Amino acid sequence: MTSRSPLFRRDYALVWTAGLVSDTGDWLLMIALPLFAFAATGSALGASTVFLVELVPMLLLGTFIGVFVDRWDRRRTIIVTSLLQAVALLPLLAATADKMWIVYTVAGVEAVLGAVINPARQALVPSLVEPDQLARGNALIAVSDSIARLVGSPLGGLAFAAGGLPGVVIADAATFLVTAGLVTFMRRQPDPASLDGDAPAVDVERRLLREWTEGLVLIARSGTLRTIAAITALGSVSQGLFLVLFIVYVTQDLGAGDAGVGLLRGVQAIGGVLGGLLSGMLVRRLSPRLLVGGGYLVFGLLSLITWNLAPVTTALGVYAGLFIAMGIPAVATATGEITLVQTGTPPNALGRVIAAMTTVAGAAQGVGLLAGGLLAERFDVVAILDGQAALYLLCGVIAVLALRPPTPVLPRNPPGLPGVSEIRT
Repeated sequence: MTSRSPLFRRDYALVWTAGLVSDTGDWLLMIALPLFAFAATGSALGASTVFLVELVPMLLLGTFIGVFVDRWDRRRTIIVTSLLQAVALLPLLAATADKMWIVYTVAGVEAVLGAVINPARQALVPSLVEPDQLARGNALIAVSDSIARLVGSPLGGLAFAAGGLPGVVIADAATFLVTAGLVTFMRRQPDPASLDGDAPAVDVERRLLREWTEGLVLIARSGTLRTIAAITALGSVSQGLFLVLFIVYVTQDLGAGDAGVGLLRGVQAIGGVLGGLLSGMLVRRLSPRLLVGGGYLVFGLLSLITWNLAPVTTALGVYAGLFIAMGIPAVATATGEITLVQTGTPPNALGRVIAAMTTVAGAAQGVGLLAGGLLAERFDVVAILDGQAALYLLCGVIAVLALRPPTPVLPRNPPGLPGVSEIRT
């Protein structure tokens, strides 16, 4: 078994670093745009609209984007998409309180481009590491995501405070240019299947529709992928509930203000870094199934303790420790899930499957956000949060009982698309 870290592999290290830089830029924008919208409109609705326009395009286009990720050269896709992300930021230089449509348009465009680059990066990872290093590679990706959140969130606020929206545009555009530059130095990967350039347009459209449908059928035919999709949906509903009710819980039950909300949301990224490092060690001893199941069970139990601790103590330090701890199993579950998806899906279908899973997660989180707002008007917040924690426990039980290691598959007729019969559980 290979013992050296995947970071010693040149191409993986370039993708990992590029992802760290790109995700940091994403967090810059994710923090700055709602701040600008709130300052410009003077209302929380203006800020929440930014999140909405980021979510809707991804939900509408996410699964279709996966078709192109599978068709295009993934290295080139990351380079071109990063450059487009940098260019797409430029209209923000003209944004004002009277031109908020620019902010919302840019937020939507960047969300769509992000929906291209993330599946491309995740689909590229299995070709950059040895099979026995795949789970460690995914754990390290989770570490970079958490580091980007730790660094990008405060930088977004600082950049906006120091230079306004133009300062954020310059900083964010620089991260995308660096991302494109890093990936340029990667070795070329084998070209995926491409559409026939001389095929009639109607044939191309039919083929794209067929490939999109096949991506969904791949999930439907695989017990492992079906289970992960179900867990993803339940976990994302729970996350949506959390995003709404967490603020209410911290401000009302703990008596903390905005600073307390920001502190507790931020420190979870510390747990994410620790979780990624710990998962890298655990994958040598635990299967991805146990990472997923055990991670959800631990996360659910920690959530139950957290939501019911207020009668005992409201000290923010205690809750900061719990939120750091919750970041560890959260990363373990994400590492196990993406590893099972990557090993159970033909390489030239990964883009579609990953994009479909991402879309399921976004839609389910939207359901949770809506449900959280409605339920909070009629029920006790702690009772709802206990239900939210119970959903995580249910995910863990399903994972332990239903997940089975998939048989790694390869397309039998490259460069064509895999038939659905090639997916085995």
